[in-house]
This record gives sequence, C-alpha cells and structure tokens, in this order.
Amino acid sequence: MTTLTDRYVWAVVRTAPEKQRPELEQEVRGLVADAIDARLEAGSPTAERDALVELGDPLALAARYADRPLTLIGPAYYLLWLRLLKLLLAIVVPLAVVGIGIGQFVAGASIGAIIGSMIGGAIQVTVNLGFWTTVAFVIMDRSTRGAPIVTWSPDQLPEVPSPTQHSALGQLIASVAFLTLFLVALVWQQFNPYLTGSGEVLPVLNQDLWTFWIPWFIALIVAEIGFAFAIYFRGWSYPLAGVNVLLNLAFAVPAVWLWVTGGLLNPEFVDAVAQHTDENFAEAWHITSIVVVVSLVVIATWDVIDGFYNAYRVRHPRLSATS
Repeated sequence: MTTLTDRYVWAVVRTAPEKQRPELEQEVRGLVADAIDARLEAGSPTAERDALVELGDPLALAARYADRPLTLIGPAYYLLWLRLLKLLLAIVVPLAVVGIGIGQFVAGASIGAIIGSMIGGAIQVTVNLGFWTTVAFVIMDRSTRGAPIVTWSPDQLPEVPSPTQHSALGQLIASVAFLTLFLVALVWQQFNPYLTGSGEVLPVLNQDLWTFWIPWFIALIVAEIGFAFAIYFRGWSYPLAGVNVLLNLAFAVPAVWLWVTGGLLNPEFVDAVAQHTDENFAEAWHITSIVVVVSLVVIATWDVIDGFYNAYRVRHPRLSATS
C-alpha cells in the first residue's frame, strides 16, 4: 500500500525526464522526510499530511527543480509585453475600426450594418492582437529562459511632465477627429457628390485621382492618425519631428502640384461652379488658387517648425522654460 509520501514523490518526479527521476526522487524523499521530522518534533499527530501541505503542490515543486516557469510571461518580459500591447491596442484597433467603417460605407451598407461591422471588427482585432502578442512573448520568454532582451537604464526614465502636457489627450482627440472627418469627406464626395442646378451629380475631385493619388492621401491620413498616437504615447523627439517633415512633404507637395496643374478638382465640377457665379469667376478662381497654395505651404511649414520646437522643448525643458 502506497503512502501519502509515495504518492507525493511520484507526482513530483513523473514530469521529469526518465534519466533524472532516480536522483530527483531521492532528493524529494529527503525533503519530505526532513519536513515530517520537523512536524514530529513539534508534536503534530498528522505530521506526514502537514508536511506535504507545507511543501505545496507537487507540480509547483517539480517546476522549481526543473527551473521551469509557471507563468505565461515572466517578470523579465511582462512590463514590455504590457506596454507594447497597450500601444498596439490604442493604435491598431481605432485604425481598423475606421477602415472597416469606410469599407462598409463604400459598399453601400446600412448604418446598422456599418456599426455592427465596426464593433465586430474591433472585438476581432483586439482578440487577435492580444493572442498573437502574448504568444510571441511566451516564445521569447521560454527561448531566452527569462533573460531580458532590453536592459533597463536610467536613460529610459521619462521626462517630468510639463504643465502644458495635461492637454495632450485633448490634442490627440482633436487630431484624430479632424483626420477622421477629412478621411470621411474624401470618400463622401465620391458617393454623395455635388448636385448641379440641372440635377446632374458631379464628384468634387478628379476621378482620375482614384488610380493613385486618392489612395495615397488616404494612406497618409491613416499614417497621420498613427503618428498622433505615437506623439501622445512617446512624446515629441527629433526622430519623430523628422517623420513629421516626411509626412508634411508627402501631403503638401502632391497637393500643391495637383492644384497648380489643375488635376485636383473635377473639371466638370469647376465648370458647374463657374456657371453659378458672375463674370469675374476667372479672377476669383485665380485668387482662390493663390490662397490655397499659400495656405498649404504655410500650414506644412508651420507644422514642421512646431514639431522641431516641441522636440526641442522636450529635450531642453529648462532652457525652453526660461526662454
């Protein structure tokens, strides 16, 4: 008849490789015997049971002997996993929801279908992000045996928030809201176009742009939304200011070129507008063109300067505070 000790020892050693079992069994039996002796000296009438309770779950004891973690993600990677998952959820899920909504809208779905698809898509993207990110970190934790790939140093300490940083969330919401409205308007003008006095419908933008430039601008808007989240979570830096330069150039240069060459607006739309204005349309259009081009250049230039200024303030908080 087997004793509680025999059953406990077997529960511990059965998960070990065959060659290691004899040595592990002797060690565990010695550990159990010492615990029982300590209980007997204390006068316990149930020394064996009390000793096994003190030693705990045999699988946990076996894991300690095998140096096998009992967590999916150990402490060396947990914080990195948590930060990355939060960042991915904050960026990818909203972008996916917006993309699904636009796709359903373009397909002519009803409002209920659009909302349902967006909710379902958000849940699906969230689950997939959580699952695959966790799987990647579990594999990383097991393959490196808990050795961190990133060593913490004081250089990673965040800057002390300035009094103006309390508005960062508001700026993020405003940026995402504006960019989302711009994205919707870009698609909306195609499917809910300008209606002329004769009942003819005319898209505002040149239809030839759908072959390249409108998808280009849509991709830029999505990138700008991601950039807004990056600024919110990481704060301004010189590398991000450089990315801001590229984004502004990628938008302003094609927009100015298309406007100047007359390739941005639908020619039929321009003619329809001209018919509803007075004889000075050519002069008014010339002035409008100048205003549009100058505005695009000024806005892009100001945004670039503002980006580098914000990066400078983050890098030199004391100097910027005294200036």
